[in-house]
Amino acid sequence: LIYCYRKPKTKRAKRFLEKREPKLKENTKNAMLIKGGNANLRVTEVLKDIYAVKKPFAVLYKKKNITRPFEDQTSLEFFSKKSDCSLFLFGSHNKKRPNNLIIGRMFDYHVLDMIELGIEKFVSLKDVKNSKCPEGTKPMLIFAGDMFDVNEEYRRLKSLLIDFFRGPSVPSIRLAGLEYVLHFTAVDGKIYMRSYKVLLKKSGCKIPRIELEEMGPSLDLVMRRTHLASDDLYKLSLKQPKALKPKKKKNISHDVFGTTYGRIHMQKQDLGKLQTRKMKGLKKRPAEKSAEDGGVSPKKSKSA
Repeated sequence: LIYCYRKPKTKRAKRFLEKREPKLKENTKNAMLIKGGNANLRVTEVLKDIYAVKKPFAVLYKKKNITRPFEDQTSLEFFSKKSDCSLFLFGSHNKKRPNNLIIGRMFDYHVLDMIELGIEKFVSLKDVKNSKCPEGTKPMLIFAGDMFDVNEEYRRLKSLLIDFFRGPSVPSIRLAGLEYVLHFTAVDGKIYMRSYKVLLKKSGCKIPRIELEEMGPSLDLVMRRTHLASDDLYKLSLKQPKALKPKKKKNISHDVFGTTYGRIHMQKQDLGKLQTRKMKGLKKRPAEKSAEDGGVSPKKSKSA
C-alpha cells in the first residue's frame, strides 16, 4: 500500500493538516451523532438531547444516512475522517430492533468497538421543567452496579461512556463548577441513565449541603449486540508514547495511603565522635574519661 502525501498549497490547508497530526497530548475527543435512514421521532429527540449535553465537542448530522454499522462500517469511517471525530452515536429504528442506539469509538479512523443499545423509556430535556446547566459544563460520572466490574461487555460499555461524556481534561477544578452529574446504573440486565443538577444549599458551616435536582435527559436502556476489539488491538490503542511515561525514580516508594518514602545510602558513621552541643550537663567527669582510656585516674596520696 503506497500512501501519497500531498503538500498543502495554502497556509490554511497547512494549519488544517497540522491540527490532525499525532500529538503527545491528544485533543478533546469529538463525537458525531448520526441519524439512520429510518430513524423515528423518539430516536431523533434522543440524539438532539445528547448533542445538547455534549456540546461544543459534538457534530450533529441532520440528514438521514442509510447505513448499517454492524454490516458495513465504511460510511462511519468516512464521516469520522471528514469531521475529525473519534466517537460516534448512531440512531435507527426498525421492526426487529426498535428505538436503537449504537455507541462506539474509532482508532486511527477505523471502528475499534461499538455496542448496540435499545431505548425502552426516554424523558427529554424539554419534559423536565427545571433550570439547566450552561453549555460545555464538565459532568461528574457515577457508575453503580456490579455488572460494570464483573461482565466484560459492561466493563467495555463503562469505558465507552467515560470516553463519550468525560469532556476536556482540566488541571484544576472549583467547587462551584461541580454542578452536573451523570449517573449510570446497571441492574437486572438494564442500564439506567439519569442526569442531575447539583444544588449547593446553606448548611451553617463551611461545607455546603448538597441536593440533586433531576435535569434530563433520562434513558432506560437494554444491551443488544456488541462488536468489541480484540485484546491485541485494544492494547495497541491504549499504548502511550515514551515521552509521556513517568520516569522511574530510584529508592522512592509509596504505601497504600499515598505517602512517599525515600531511601538514603550513607557510609557507616562512628557516633562516638559525633559533636554534640556544649553544655555543662553533658561534660564528662574525670572518672568517665579515665574509664574510657582504660586506666585509673591518678590521684595524689595524702602524706601522713
